Amino acid sequence: MTGTLSTAEIAQYHETGQVGPVPALSSLEVNYFRSALEAAEATLGTTLTNAPGQIRAKTHLLYPWMAELVRHPAILDAVESLIGPNLLVYHLTCWLKEPGDGQFVSWHQDGTYFGLEPFEHVTAWVALSDATRETGCIRFLPGSHKSGQRDHILGETKGNLLSNGQRVDLKVPEERAIDIVVPKGEVSFHHTHLIHASRPNEGTERRLGIGISYIPPHVRFVGEGRVTASLVRGTDEHGYFDHEPPPANALDTAARAVHADACQRFFASHGSARTAEI
Repeated sequence: MTGTLSTAEIAQYHETGQVGPVPALSSLEVNYFRSALEAAEATLGTTLTNAPGQIRAKTHLLYPWMAELVRHPAILDAVESLIGPNLLVYHLTCWLKEPGDGQFVSWHQDGTYFGLEPFEHVTAWVALSDATRETGCIRFLPGSHKSGQRDHILGETKGNLLSNGQRVDLKVPEERAIDIVVPKGEVSFHHTHLIHASRPNEGTERRLGIGISYIPPHVRFVGEGRVTASLVRGTDEHGYFDHEPPPANALDTAARAVHADACQRFFASHGSARTAEI
C-alpha cells in the first residue's frame, strides 16, 4: 500500500489530531484533477464555491473525476492506516479561496455538524494547489481533539466559508496554533474533533483544497432520518447508510438526482443550526 502511514505518523495523528502533509498525487494527476475542476467551473460559468445547488458539497456524486479522487489508492491507503480497511465517504466539500476574496474559516470542529458516533471520522484535505500561509492554509490547535466535542455558537458569516458562521465556544489561544502548509498533490489528515480554522487568501494564486470525510462502516449517524454515504473500499456489513452510486457522466440527470437527494437528506437531518456547508 503506497500511501500507508508509518508507525510514527499514526502516533502523531493520535497525539496531535493531525498528520501530514504526505505525498499522494503525481504532478500529472494534480494537473488532471485541477483541469477537470476548472473545466467544470467554466461550464457552470462560476466557481464551485458560488455555484447554486450545493455543488461544492458532495461533488463526487456529480463528476466522475471527483469520484476518482475520493477513491485514489494512495489516499485510501493512508486513511486505512488510521481507521481500518473498510471505508465510506460520508461527505465532501470543495474549499476554494480566490486571491483577495477575503474568505476564511472560523475555528471549529468537523464533528459539530456530522452527527456521527463513535468519533472515528477522518478528514483528508487534498491540495490541488499549494496551500501556504499566504494563501490561507489550515491552522489547528494540536491535541485539541482530546477534549472531545465542544459547544459551538453562531458567529461572523460575511466571508466565512462556514455558512452559519459556526465557531467553537472557546477563546482560542492563537499563539498555540500551527499552520499546515500543504504542497499541491499532498494530503493532510485530521481528526473530527480537531479545532481548526484558516485565514483569507492574501496571495496571487487560487487555493484549491478538497476536504474528504472518511468513516469506517461501524460508525453510525445519530441524527434524525437516514443519510447516505459512498462505499469506496472494502465492505459494509452494518448498513447504517444508504449507498451513493458514482456518477456515470458529469451532471447527467441520474447524477443530479442522486446528489440532490443526498444533500437534501444530509442538510435536513442535521437541523438548521448544524447545516454548515462543510
